Amino acid sequence: MLTEQFSMIAFTAAIEPLRLANRVSGKALYQWQLHSADGLTAEASNGVQVKVDRAFRDATAMDAAVVCSGVEVKRIDHRALIAVLRRLTRSGAAAGAVCTGAYVLAKAGLLDGYRSTIHWENRPGMQLDFPDLDIGEDLFEIDRDRFTCAGGVAAADMMLSLIKRDHGAVIAAAVTDQLIHHRVREASERQRIDLRTRLGVAHPKLLRVVSLMEQTIDRPLTMSAFAQSVALSNRQLERLFWKHLGHPPSRHYLTLRLDHSCQLLRHTAMPILDVAVACGFNSASYFSQSYTEFFGHSPSVERKGAVGAA
Repeated sequence: MLTEQFSMIAFTAAIEPLRLANRVSGKALYQWQLHSADGLTAEASNGVQVKVDRAFRDATAMDAAVVCSGVEVKRIDHRALIAVLRRLTRSGAAAGAVCTGAYVLAKAGLLDGYRSTIHWENRPGMQLDFPDLDIGEDLFEIDRDRFTCAGGVAAADMMLSLIKRDHGAVIAAAVTDQLIHHRVREASERQRIDLRTRLGVAHPKLLRVVSLMEQTIDRPLTMSAFAQSVALSNRQLERLFWKHLGHPPSRHYLTLRLDHSCQLLRHTAMPILDVAVACGFNSASYFSQSYTEFFGHSPSVERKGAVGAA
């Protein structure tokens, strides 16, 4: 089930392991059909158009319906797709999602009572919109007849786990080898790469400070508090950041808070003032000024989606 602006990488990462399972086994273990709103084509977020087999409304009985969406998931009218998903699951179909497709399943009420996951960028917004759901941070979740993943190549890991469950470790390993994937990542592995790799530094005290910064976005600490947490003076902490990251700790902290506010503006319906507070800004005007200076446009422009449309 391909929505408008679906994620191409998540789509192909989900389909290719199934194709390769057929190839390495010499059997038609899996078959699939592609569906879109108009039943003709679906355009991915990278601009590539994919020819589909049917419209959502024409979907017939199947073992599983898998929703593939993308960054625009919250701006699309999913009512037709939701109606079809409910009909299919009532008839016994499993429901799955790659990338942000979990949001569509949640809107359809198909994740109630199930564990699920979604891309780390979209998790805060989904948790706010569906506070009663059990939304984790794992790469993927397979919970009975529901399966969701974080997006990107995590879709391949999820499909490989499903192949292993349904057809055994030998076939799953052969598919993994064909993909040159080396190993099937466990569901519980983290979505984001570790802090050391992200920053490209290994200094333990700097990493501890940055980790603490990421944990206190909504309740900012002073630079003195950060310095004390690793037994450094303010001046020593300042030199440490300049040496390894090329900017002062105060700038790094502000960047983290503004980046987080950007994600909340894009992926949640939180009022702008609430976003400001959630990112440690006591004044809406100071938040707006800081945001505009950093991104080149105001929070309200970000919220309206004018930047992405441009």
